[in-house]
Amino acid sequence: MDIKQAVGKRVKELRNKIGISQEELADNAQLDRTYITSVECGKRNISIINIEKLANALNVTLAEFFTF
Repeated sequence: MDIKQAVGKRVKELRNKIGISQEELADNAQLDRTYITSVECGKRNISIINIEKLANALNVTLAEFFTF
């Protein structure tokens, strides 16, 4: 599994844990829903800025985000 897939899997795991949809996560992170889909599928090379937005929207620290 490459890093894009690992990050995508982690985003999906954290999102499901708090019980929100991709659309809700996108709204909370101020990102497009299709972007969230491509991240979760491991197709997007996500920037550190967007990782921070997602971590904040998922209510986790960056350290927790990267605990695979």
